[in-house]
Amino acid sequence: MPQIVVLPHATLCPEGAVIEAPVGKSLCDVLLENDIEIEHACEKSCACTTCHVVIREGFEGLAEAEEKEEDLLDRAWGLEATSRLSCQAILTDTDLVVEIPKYTINQVSESH
Repeated sequence: MPQIVVLPHATLCPEGAVIEAPVGKSLCDVLLENDIEIEHACEKSCACTTCHVVIREGFEGLAEAEEKEEDLLDRAWGLEATSRLSCQAILTDTDLVVEIPKYTINQVSESH
């Protein structure tokens, strides 16, 4: 089982987290199952960028993003070379260090 280290995020995960996660699940599902309420406005269908994360370590262990994800990422706030949509990042046996960006482009957030 890979270990997912979530760096502290002021509102979603102030203390950070370390999660043991099963291979084959999406990063978004693992975060949600561990009470890290990352936004996912399109219900994880790869139609928005609200679940955008930056993979700080372990990026090379994930499968390459498909073209649709790459196109959407171009619209994400704070895009970096190791950005992914967490709903599309399927876990392998590689440990990850994940940063959730401070902002999303979601105009209507259920938590606000």
